[in-house]
Amino acid sequence: MSIRPVKNSRLATPTMEGAGVKLHRAFGFHQPRELDPFLLLDDFRNENPADYAAGFPWHPHRGIETITYVLAGSVEHGDSLGNAGKLGAGDVQWMTAGSGIMHQEMPKGDETGRMHGFQLWANLPSSLKMTKPRYQDVSAKEIPEIIDDDGTIARVVVGQFWGRTGPVEGVAADPQYLDIFVPPGRRKLFKVDTSRNAFAYVFEGAGAFVDASTPVGVPVEKEVDGRELHVRDMSGNRTLVYFDSGDEVVVQAGEEGVRFLLISGKPLREPVAWHGPIVMNTRAELKQAIDDLSAGTFIKESVSE
Repeated sequence: MSIRPVKNSRLATPTMEGAGVKLHRAFGFHQPRELDPFLLLDDFRNENPADYAAGFPWHPHRGIETITYVLAGSVEHGDSLGNAGKLGAGDVQWMTAGSGIMHQEMPKGDETGRMHGFQLWANLPSSLKMTKPRYQDVSAKEIPEIIDDDGTIARVVVGQFWGRTGPVEGVAADPQYLDIFVPPGRRKLFKVDTSRNAFAYVFEGAGAFVDASTPVGVPVEKEVDGRELHVRDMSGNRTLVYFDSGDEVVVQAGEEGVRFLLISGKPLREPVAWHGPIVMNTRAELKQAIDDLSAGTFIKESVSE
């Protein structure tokens, strides 16, 4: 067994998307191989409706999958294939854009005006770039929630964890997507397959991720299976932590506990040609997608299909 050391950590960056939605970007549009197969993670969290009400009007996607996870408020959505719906608190939508889709997402606040959710982009392999688009809408009650003896809570959105399987299936990146809360002062170990790239995104409380190295001046601890560990600096709200190789991640929760997404997936190791919401393998494929948009031939599937 080997603990994954922290490769790097950084705060999410304030940015604006859609028709003027203020959000924080944990990563995206730079170094796409860094967290392969994942391309982007946005944290859209606001208490002022003016900062999100304009939403994300009609826009295209091709060559990727988008994963929307709502924690507070709701998101109304519709697309060029005639699909429409509403995601509420705790709900998930996994959209495979494939050959091309036009859609819109319009966030709404809860009774206090609060809106909070995440959108993750996962790349599609070259063999599935032009696959038929599809949706998987999952309600909060369908997502397994596990409470461990020490009070640790894990929601399993995708993949297998602690004997439970998340409801989203057939996703190209074969990811594991977990929403985890570790109670105050607790230290917890989580298994992550060695073949996957992995990252954590802290969004409540604070926690320290630990590894097996011991830099000068950092106190040594031996509380996890007798192995020599040290605690890195605490990672707090809106912190991205990405890991090197290994088969387990260890976190020490702070005084208020820590809640974070723990996400991993098998890297595609394919070339990336990226322009906005379109991600292909070559510049020629990217140009074809842009030409398709201009010519009105971007959508390859009709409502009847």
